Amino acid sequence: LLPQVPELEKGTVRIKHPERVAGIIQAMKEQGMHKLQVISDFDMTLSRFGCNGRRCPTSHNILDNSRVVSEEGRRQLKDLLHYYYPIEIDPNRTLEEKRPLMVEWWSKAHDLLSQQKILKGDIPQIVRESDVMLRDGFDELFNQLHKYSVPLFIFSAGVGDILEEIIRQANVFHPNVNVVSNYMDFDDNGVLRCFKAPLIHTYNKNNSVLRGTEYFQQLSTRTSIILLGDSMGDLTMADGVPSVEHILKIGFLNDKVEEQRGKYLDAYDVVLESDETLDVVNGILRYVLTE
Repeated sequence: LLPQVPELEKGTVRIKHPERVAGIIQAMKEQGMHKLQVISDFDMTLSRFGCNGRRCPTSHNILDNSRVVSEEGRRQLKDLLHYYYPIEIDPNRTLEEKRPLMVEWWSKAHDLLSQQKILKGDIPQIVRESDVMLRDGFDELFNQLHKYSVPLFIFSAGVGDILEEIIRQANVFHPNVNVVSNYMDFDDNGVLRCFKAPLIHTYNKNNSVLRGTEYFQQLSTRTSIILLGDSMGDLTMADGVPSVEHILKIGFLNDKVEEQRGKYLDAYDVVLESDETLDVVNGILRYVLTE
């Protein structure tokens, strides 16, 4: 495909239109690092889906399963998951059907969490005690983007306070990283009151939520985009970018690989099947960023 990016030969890689992908990567290299930005989902994209045969937690899971949530709260959150998650991934429902149900799920979960008197000061320890893991190669990804001053925009339906802490504890929260997510609102005593608006769920990661953030306006010259996601909802994350010349969509297919392969291959330029690393992303970046 591209001899300069040997990572694309990995067994986990599936590409429907190889020539097109090679062309996009080539064009991005020619445009140079000053034109590049990376837009990424967080949970199960930058963080791992599984580890040693066990599922790794999302930023919501970290909170739900931590000692700061009561037994009863945990049970109710689990009930919500069992009811709404099948809806979220149901291939037979339209996005229009799913959206109001996702708002319902996130709102109920946030309300439950807001009743738990969670302390801002407990967040570092909650993260330390969790089983969260960033994908192998995360340090190269973050450090390479920082070194070349390439903006990394993390767009997450998770919990912003938790995911920022994960990145902080991994020592990669560089100034070029910008996060839009669901943030907690703490009172003067540092107790969780509620979550700040707007609510971001799996299927509204687009302009509607980004209105009013000047982020993409400031980056209007950055017309080459590498987008990283793991769900169909992540495909719209670049919709707020004023002018896109080249976009490469890389999708992590973590779950129900056989059933979802076709859909992912149609939607994403590069599909990574059950790949817990950032090798392919790093390989592409190394090629695009080196003179």
